[in-house]
Amino acid sequence: MTAEKLKELLLASGADAWELTCDDTDIWEFYFIRHALDQNRVRNTRHITLRVYRRFEDGKCLGSAGGEIPPTATEEEAAAAIAAYLAAASCVKNPAYTLNTPSGLSRESTAAVDPAESARRFMEVLRSLPETETEDVNSYEIFTGSHRIRFLNSEGIDVSYVRPSSMAEAVLNARRGVKEIELYRKFTGGTCDAEALRRALSLALATGRDKLTAVPTPPLGTCDVLFSGEAAAELYGYFISRVSAAFKVRGYSDCEAGKPLAPSFNGDRVTLRALAALPNSSRNGAFDAEGAPVRDALLIEDGVVRRFIGSRQFSCYLGLSDSFIPGNYAVSGGSCSAEELRSGLCLEAVDFSDFQVDPITGDIAGEIRLAYLRKDGKVTPVSGGSVSGNMRDFIRDMRMSRETEQQDSLLLPALTRLSGVHIAGAARG
Repeated sequence: MTAEKLKELLLASGADAWELTCDDTDIWEFYFIRHALDQNRVRNTRHITLRVYRRFEDGKCLGSAGGEIPPTATEEEAAAAIAAYLAAASCVKNPAYTLNTPSGLSRESTAAVDPAESARRFMEVLRSLPETETEDVNSYEIFTGSHRIRFLNSEGIDVSYVRPSSMAEAVLNARRGVKEIELYRKFTGGTCDAEALRRALSLALATGRDKLTAVPTPPLGTCDVLFSGEAAAELYGYFISRVSAAFKVRGYSDCEAGKPLAPSFNGDRVTLRALAALPNSSRNGAFDAEGAPVRDALLIEDGVVRRFIGSRQFSCYLGLSDSFIPGNYAVSGGSCSAEELRSGLCLEAVDFSDFQVDPITGDIAGEIRLAYLRKDGKVTPVSGGSVSGNMRDFIRDMRMSRETEQQDSLLLPALTRLSGVHIAGAARG
């Protein structure tokens, strides 16, 4: 089933509007036990998704429905699926909005991506790790790929672009005497950022070593906590949700353009940008999922909301004419060095069993696997217990490092210090 044939069927279906996406994907997969290749394969797949729209007679409502069309579908099967989606769209009554139209900013983006080269770099990093008799690599899996995407809609958009993607999963072992633990790590990106991957895996091996000597986390009551890595990305995801057009329309965000995130600030203020591209991001692409060209945009500046951003539907509801769905974000570094942030009494959390930030309420919660308690000039590995609190309470006093790090599609401060986090101590047997 080709895009051209589906376009013909959509034009003949009576749909008031439609969107069509074809994603041709090449994925290289490798599975290793220790460093011995166990199996590998290459997958070439095509995913075709469409969405159809039905306007109601008064023109005030627009319904939509859609799904995936198998690439092996016959013309009759595809036509039947389109008819079913149109029937479903007739049962939906959203306030009317318009689809994206061709823009002068549109551009083709079909740069080649080499999954084999990305896979080779992953293998080189994993084989070069400084393993010892007590810390080593158990197994790992590597997935590298290229997505060739074409998007068309009833308004005349027909654009193509290439998006790289990669993922590596590693299981690491650390042991001390008869005691042994496993650590799982997952890394995503566009291709392979070898240096960042090497740092992260070396840190994971050290985390395993220190976890074996950690003592139970004491009941600290409230304490300053340092966040990094995936947990820090969760923290800044809260700010991204604050300026989401969908969150604003649905009443989940009480932010207002031109107004600060908090009544006052004693620490660093967040500056958040949407970026058209970020080196090695898996979300790089010339266009968003609705055919709008992506670009840079200032969303929050020194703690003040500048604009909302998001899908065409919710952007129309907010009266935004130039919105798009960002793929990449960047949070500017703060005023402190990493050394300054680590001074005084604080708990540096480096590994959680689970860590979440509720994007609506701002509640944070995480179960500590490993943290470093910094007190009176001493550093003690601790484990167990949990952290909790609310981002609304933390915003005014939060401090961020000048140094930054990248978590796939998000560039963020390498360290973030929140004050007054509630710490529940580990249960003691």
